[in-house]
Amino acid sequence: MSENDIFIVIPAYNEAKTIGSIVSALDKRGFRIIVVDDGSKDSTIVEANKFGAEIIAYTKNVGKGRCIREGFEYALENGCEAAITMDGDGQHSLDDIDKFIDEYKKSGADLILGNRLHNSKKMPFIRRCTNFIMSFIISLIITEKIDDSQCGYRLVSRKGIEKMQLTTVKYEIESEMIMEAKRKGLKMSAVNIDSIYEGEASQINPFLDTFRFLKFIVNEYTRK
Repeated sequence: MSENDIFIVIPAYNEAKTIGSIVSALDKRGFRIIVVDDGSKDSTIVEANKFGAEIIAYTKNVGKGRCIREGFEYALENGCEAAITMDGDGQHSLDDIDKFIDEYKKSGADLILGNRLHNSKKMPFIRRCTNFIMSFIISLIITEKIDDSQCGYRLVSRKGIEKMQLTTVKYEIESEMIMEAKRKGLKMSAVNIDSIYEGEASQINPFLDTFRFLKFIVNEYTRK
């Protein structure tokens, strides 16, 4: 497997300040980068395109889940072996990509999650609390320990993309991937990663998105 076989899927919304440097660094390594623009009002598309990304653009905000699903579909159609999803705000360290690739080669896992909670001191308190609760609930439901269910930095194999039937459009996508992987008998693994927090405001609404998560969980739990 070469780096050309791995697609990097980046859902982005108003990330003009950071997206160019991220895409440039990934492009130099030979990855194919798909930036799915979620109706940005700034020059995110221009910056991403300038440094070599392939662009999928929505004219209005449709949600992170919808963008990731579209990116996965594009990666499948263009012959990916695996796709790595990451955020466009510079929060994810590009050095950690090799951890995902090494784990994929070693374990053959179809869903490899990034785990930020091995060193969560820098994570904002409210994110740490909500993530702990959500990960605890997910772990109970699937009867498998998940340390960091909400991390958007993860690798999904081609088989995983093909088998998971993803339908959510917002931040529930991270939880849905885990539930679908368990439901379809896909192998899961995790690697410890470091996140970069520099006082940036999160686009996650801790109350609204927690409500969406709980609604999603209820629907999943009652699913036949």
